[in-house]
Amino acid sequence: MIEPRLVWAVEATLGEGPAWIGRESALWFVDIKGGKVHRYDPANDDRQSFEVGGMPSFIVPAEGGKLLVGSVDGLYLLEDGKLTGPVARIDMPAHNRTNDATVDSSGRLWLGTMDNEEEANTGAIHLFDVTDLRAVGGECVITNGPAVSGDGNTIYHVDTLGRTIYRCDISAGTSLAHGDVFVKIAEADGHPDGVTVDSEGCVWVGLWGGWQARRYAPDGTLIATVAMPCANVTKVTFGGPDLRTGYVTTARKGLSEAELNGQPLAGGLFAFDAPAPGVALPEVKLSA
Repeated sequence: MIEPRLVWAVEATLGEGPAWIGRESALWFVDIKGGKVHRYDPANDDRQSFEVGGMPSFIVPAEGGKLLVGSVDGLYLLEDGKLTGPVARIDMPAHNRTNDATVDSSGRLWLGTMDNEEEANTGAIHLFDVTDLRAVGGECVITNGPAVSGDGNTIYHVDTLGRTIYRCDISAGTSLAHGDVFVKIAEADGHPDGVTVDSEGCVWVGLWGGWQARRYAPDGTLIATVAMPCANVTKVTFGGPDLRTGYVTTARKGLSEAELNGQPLAGGLFAFDAPAPGVALPEVKLSA
């Protein structure tokens, strides 16, 4: 059994987007609704929080020792604890915002957008390739993921309200038109949130309202679960010197006072010993 442990009772309203930044040996993550970016250094238990405003939804490494953050309708650099830019703007409805993201081995950023009111079918997966930023498919109300396989040929993206994780072949291009259902989450098990692919090609997903994170084999078979002490589990990533530490973000959003009393660790950052290493997150290319 995989046992999670609390590493930071940060009480994030909407903790999301954990990313291990190898050059710093530190974990970064965001609080979307709290307008904050957090940094955790496990070597010395150092914890830093930056009030950046907006709705920072992910943070990833970028070339030149930079950090790239998605917030509201743009991509920004994090410099001295503040967002600068934008590097690029996203063409989408005003009620949309950025959500989850990942980086492939070519340095391309794959990011999702969503309706901030969680009602309109206006979210989509977008691709940022140096200077070009465009939608490539995956239309739904709330996108999550995406996550790219180690060989770069497959992308997984999530329709959260549809409780479906899709698998798309991108070996011949960037369109998500050619995909199939990888996993369907039962209503009683919550909603699939962020996804990550580990070094064995297995897909990890956090379950919003599901009290757990899950690991699925490449064929879609459920092979492991991590039972969590709070309901809203948002995403898993991997860090540490050997990428064998799993980190999990969670959220307090949507929980009543009574529910919070019953799950006081909601919104915390957790860690667990992973059954397989993760994959290092590449840097986003910012110049040709």
